[in-house]
Amino acid sequence: MGNTVTSKQLLKLVPLEGINPENLQELASKAEILRLGLGKMVFKRGDQEKKHIYVLEGTVELIDELNRSMDRISAEDAKAKHPIDPPLPRRYSCRVIEPATILSIDSNLLDIMLTWDQTGTYQVEETQEGEDGQEEWMNQILQCKAFHSIPPTNIQAMFMCMEHVDVMPGDEVIKQGEEGDYFYVIKKGRALVTRATEKNPKGIKLAELQAGDSFGEEALISDNKRNATITMLKKGSLARLSKNNFIELLNEPMQNWLELSEAQPLVDSGEATLLDVRLPAEFQQSSIEGSTNLPMIFLRMKHKQLDASKKIIVCCDTGRRSSAAAYILAERGFDTYVLKGGINAALSDA
Repeated sequence: MGNTVTSKQLLKLVPLEGINPENLQELASKAEILRLGLGKMVFKRGDQEKKHIYVLEGTVELIDELNRSMDRISAEDAKAKHPIDPPLPRRYSCRVIEPATILSIDSNLLDIMLTWDQTGTYQVEETQEGEDGQEEWMNQILQCKAFHSIPPTNIQAMFMCMEHVDVMPGDEVIKQGEEGDYFYVIKKGRALVTRATEKNPKGIKLAELQAGDSFGEEALISDNKRNATITMLKKGSLARLSKNNFIELLNEPMQNWLELSEAQPLVDSGEATLLDVRLPAEFQQSSIEGSTNLPMIFLRMKHKQLDASKKIIVCCDTGRRSSAAAYILAERGFDTYVLKGGINAALSDA
């Protein structure tokens, strides 16, 4: 094996199999390959460096504070597709017992790419032409249950801070891959949502939006690049809110954070559902007891499967994906909370 790793190799690893080819290529270019001899340490117990570590060749073992062997991982094992001891700080030290090739990936970069990819799926449905009245878009926003948790002064400030933009058919309001800068609401007109893929670089139609619909929030919440392109179909007008105003006026009031010690009693009593929005393979490797898995990529299509009478406590490994997921669910009327520190923090405290 050379000094680089290929996208094809990354596809065999969890959760990298959930990332699109373009982002996989970027991850591959930034990944670090380490070749370690017998007895060398991959990481030590208590290490808090945010890295996903995989063994690509050879064998390593996990040892506790008493130098006892807790597990062995060989590149040929099925468990080698998962990162080694992911909770931070590390619970064990990792030592090479057969010359090994180790892959190290920046966890923050990986998390951003997972969030970017998994928030890019819109539920495709037929839309009916909405009213084009100047006040209709405001009424539709205010009827959204998510806005019921926002102080009236914030809502008033939101409308006052919004800029109004006239648009023409064919105008690209946001473009896939660009940095997020505004949250948008369609006042008048219709827009097309498309997403480019490796096989369809011109873009696949995901949905059509109409007066009263909003878009652009996910890149602002997760601090990611745009995951789709929005193109106007009809002449119209938009209202937009800057990223800073969106975070201060809308996102922060809608984000309720809970420690695991606060969340667990609610789940145990049946008052809440602990919803893990990571990919199935991530969930299978490690999860909090009693949690339910619904990957964020399917959230828009399958949110009706959730019990709306219960609180929904959303979790992922770090909190980035769960914050975006909680916003999506809050927009749909759910009483949502985010697990503070994510699953990694919960498992490291276990």
